[in-house]
Amino acid sequence: MIKTLNQTEQFVILNTNYIGNLAYLYQGRPFVAPITYFYNQEQNTIICYSGLVHKISALRKNNAVSLCVSEIDSVNDWKSVLVHGTYKEESGSTAKALLHQFSLGIKDLILKKEMRDLDFISQFSSKINMNDLPVVFTISVEEITGRMRKHQIASV
Repeated sequence: MIKTLNQTEQFVILNTNYIGNLAYLYQGRPFVAPITYFYNQEQNTIICYSGLVHKISALRKNNAVSLCVSEIDSVNDWKSVLVHGTYKEESGSTAKALLHQFSLGIKDLILKKEMRDLDFISQFSSKINMNDLPVVFTISVEEITGRMRKHQIASV
């Protein structure tokens, strides 16, 4: 049975995960890239960072973005949330504070989910060339949709 997730179920998926697939457009073509994220439910934003790579160049030109977060146990047992929003690049002390919130949030999620206590951001997120500063950005959430499938075994 496939069902639509309610708002509470959607927030649970976003709040308890930290890896999603970021979708964006570049020169009229769709691209999807895995990304580490932290969802700030209070601000209704998603916090991310990246090196100065393809996706940042693309998002600077077209700030429409989607993030898909999925929990898949099997072909018949999955949950998926799709976020539509707007990319905003952060800078200065705001970027630094957001990166700190991102780091603490992800470390807490990993401790709860995987029982691992990590010390450094490089242990759970992509490494940035030390000569370049990371590009910290947020996604302002405009719409969230979610679906799930749970196969129910028929009783005899």
